[in-house]
Amino acid sequence: MGIEEAPSGFLLTTVENLAGYFRKGSLWPVTFGLACCAIEMMATGTPRFDISRFGMEVFRASPRQADLMIVAGRVSQKMAPVVRQVYDQMPEPKWVLAMGVCASSGGMFNNYAIVQGVDHIVPVDIYLPGCPPRPEMLINAILALHDQIQAEPLGANRREAARAAEAAALAATPTAHQKGLLR
Repeated sequence: MGIEEAPSGFLLTTVENLAGYFRKGSLWPVTFGLACCAIEMMATGTPRFDISRFGMEVFRASPRQADLMIVAGRVSQKMAPVVRQVYDQMPEPKWVLAMGVCASSGGMFNNYAIVQGVDHIVPVDIYLPGCPPRPEMLINAILALHDQIQAEPLGANRREAARAAEAAALAATPTAHQKGLLR
């Protein structure tokens, strides 16, 4: 029986596509607002930008109820273990969005007190540039994350890909050492 002979009303898809569709439509973010980017992240939840159309109107305060961590702003060395602890408490599958240039690469704060990119602490799925990025840019990054989630494999394949990405991020050379600024 081919597709042409299938009765009307049947949807043909794979289990991975169906699970990806449901996952992308039910993201619950945990906020980790550390600086000025957090104000723009909060503005995304207002009726003007209406993040609730993506099923994300409730920002969770508990990491055990969330599957998307939005790291908004600069991460100090003192806050790095807290970011990692919140990430570890989130259930699988989980995703991380680095919002702003400070969360992505340390921004203009190239010193010992600021982590030069949150990807040295947790694996990042989407980088959102800007200082601070506008709410429209955050919505665009969330849509890009939706596309990434839709295409992700299920089961052991996803766990192995996540472990490899995390190991590569944690083993990466800090940005300051790459430029030859610190030795």
